[in-house]
Amino acid sequence: MTERLSSSTHAGHTGETDSDRLPPARFALDRHTWKEIAHLLVDLPVALIGFTYVVVTLAVGFGLTVTVIGLPLLAVGLAGARLLGRMERARARALLGVRVEEPSRLPWRGRGGFFTRLWMALKDPVGWRTVLYELIRLPWGVVTFTVTLVSLFVLWPVLPFVARGLTNVDRAMVRGLLSPSDELERRIAELESDRGVVVDTAAADLRRIERDLHDGAQARLVNLAMGLGLAKEKLLEDPDAAAAMVDEAHGEVKLALQELRDLARGIHPAVLTDRGLDAALSSVASRCTVPVKVTVDLTERPAAAIEGIAYFTVSELLQNVSKHSGARSASVEVWRSADRLLIQVDDDGRGGARLDGGTGMKGLAERLSAVDGLFAVRSPEGGPTTVTAELPWRDRSDADDAAGASGTR
Repeated sequence: MTERLSSSTHAGHTGETDSDRLPPARFALDRHTWKEIAHLLVDLPVALIGFTYVVVTLAVGFGLTVTVIGLPLLAVGLAGARLLGRMERARARALLGVRVEEPSRLPWRGRGGFFTRLWMALKDPVGWRTVLYELIRLPWGVVTFTVTLVSLFVLWPVLPFVARGLTNVDRAMVRGLLSPSDELERRIAELESDRGVVVDTAAADLRRIERDLHDGAQARLVNLAMGLGLAKEKLLEDPDAAAAMVDEAHGEVKLALQELRDLARGIHPAVLTDRGLDAALSSVASRCTVPVKVTVDLTERPAAAIEGIAYFTVSELLQNVSKHSGARSASVEVWRSADRLLIQVDDDGRGGARLDGGTGMKGLAERLSAVDGLFAVRSPEGGPTTVTAELPWRDRSDADDAAGASGTR
């Protein structure tokens, strides 16, 4: 889902909301001070565990990179470092009052094979920042443990101020190294991966259009040219035969025009440009082999790109209903919720649909993922099937309307 930048979200990332702000340190040992002391005393054993794990993981992983298991072990080690970071954030929340948002998970869904996922895990910035955190923690843990223990017996009158100063350094390290501060890096990596999906999808669409033109309209136009050439030769010798050939060529022209219209509709239907999703989806539903109820609850039209993706998503799903579901009825619902365009397609067929079932579901999921969309299938054996798709809502611009107007002239 898209992230909203607001003051509350910003405060959640930094842990500096008014309600979470700690009272000033006082000479009296209150509960906040005791929590800080407990955190400082626990720093050393926790740091020893984290430092040992990180050193062993790096040593084994890098040492075995000359073998086939080195990099996978290193990737697993970074995943374990993520878990250490989660425990450190939990400890900071409980004892220091630092509320840091959990970093996003690695975007495994819709990605390539083993090597693509391995590379994604190896360049995980959250894992590497946690490794750096654990390396720094050991010398700092020795300092905090020693100073706090000595202060408990020697400097106890000023211990609250010592504990506050030391834990402020801890808070800074947690916010600096364990918070999702480099979400932009993760987003760039995700978009780089999605770009490959978009390029592959565009290439597949171009090949489909070329194949349809070659096998359909182009073949008919070649036959038409040959038929008209023969008719021209027979025009003087056998006018009746020439007239029959011209009639046949006329039929071929009509079929070629129909195929070109169908192809153009597959690229971008005119009804979608002129009248929007409601009319376009009703037209798709009318061609489905089962009755389809279409409900579009939109007060305005989304951007042309989002509208086109929504149209082709529903079109592909209704084709699956016609070919594979064995359903008696289906329904399509489209509505807007905040900054998302939601699509739900239901049918009462036999069920069993899966993303890897060979019905184009995986391709739809990849297309939606490439534009920050989501795609979910719930289809138990015996039915019914519910497919839900989400797309980011973007308002329609004047450029979209101008392009649509010029395309209909």
